[in-house]
This record gives sequence, C-alpha cells and structure tokens, in this order.
Amino acid sequence: MSEFWNERYTLKEYVYGTKPNVFFKTQIANLSPGKILFPAEGEGRNAVYAARLGWDVYAFDSSIEARKKAYLLAKDHAVGIKYELNDIETAEYPSDFFDCIVLIFAHFHPFERNYFHNRLLSFLKPGGTIILEGFSKKQLQFSSGGPRTVEMLFSEEEIQNDFKLLSKLELEEAEIILDEGKFHQGSASVIRMVGEK
Repeated sequence: MSEFWNERYTLKEYVYGTKPNVFFKTQIANLSPGKILFPAEGEGRNAVYAARLGWDVYAFDSSIEARKKAYLLAKDHAVGIKYELNDIETAEYPSDFFDCIVLIFAHFHPFERNYFHNRLLSFLKPGGTIILEGFSKKQLQFSSGGPRTVEMLFSEEEIQNDFKLLSKLELEEAEIILDEGKFHQGSASVIRMVGEK
C-alpha cells in the first residue's frame, strides 16, 4: 500500500492541498495546545497547522514521499514537527501521552479498524481529545475521493462502537463540499467525531 501512496505523493503539487481540514481546524480552535498526534498524516497540512498554533506535533505515515513534503511544508512555515516513517501496526508511543489525536481520512482495513482505533486511544491521556473525520459508506455515491469499497468506509455505528470507551462522544454523518487539493473535490458524505477519554 505504501507504493500507491508514494506514487501519489511524488507529484510536485500537494495532492490534498496545504490548508488544514476544515473540521479539524474548527475543533482544534477549542483546545489548548499540548502534545498532538497525526496518524496517516500524508503531506502534513494538518500537522503543520497545529505546529503554527503552538502544539508539540508528532505524526507518522508509511509514505516516505509524504514525509518529505510534510517537512518542506513545515520549513515553509518555520515550524518544527516530529514525523516518523511508520504505520499504525508498528508506531510506538508511551501510554497516556497525547493531549489530542487527529484522524483525518485515515481509513483502515475493516478487520483491523477497531483494534487500530483502540491502540491509538491507549496513547491518549485521560481527558484528552480525539478528532476524526472520514468518509461514510454513502461516499460511494460521490466521486470526491476516498476508498471505493464499502467495507473501508465508516458508519456511525462502527465509529461509535470503536470509541465506546470514551467518556464523551459527539458523532454525526454529514454531506459536505470538499475542496482539499486535487483528490478531494466536490460533494462528499463524511462521519465526524469528537470524543474525550
């Protein structure tokens, strides 16, 4: 899978843009800066934005090309980020370490999704926040991006079940207009979640 992403990210342009995801930008404004983790961060648009706000930023992705572009974007904005070449199976952080974890269009194999989501939660401090936006199963009706198999897409029930141990959970399915670079354009159906551990 990293071959697919490396090929996509070798394009000179930032294929999902350089501006932060709108939902993430809205939610992060409600939080005080601390340690934050961006799994499957891609080209760094959200990580760099958080660093600009004063967060201590950690990120990882399996694509070396994505990491290169993330570091270039961080340099352009004169901020520092810690970006590892890793995937969710092998990424290691201390328990109860992060104040916030952000999952933006991070879709995992359906047999592993629940395990991966709970593994990430183990890295989150009690009282910490998790922010998620991903494509819903209705996204197959649209051509604005995302996996093209229904099993890789989210339902509210699946996300609620994955994060049932959170003490607070806000969850919604919404139809939005995406404007995030070349590969996220147009009407889309998404699941949005904010939770507190």
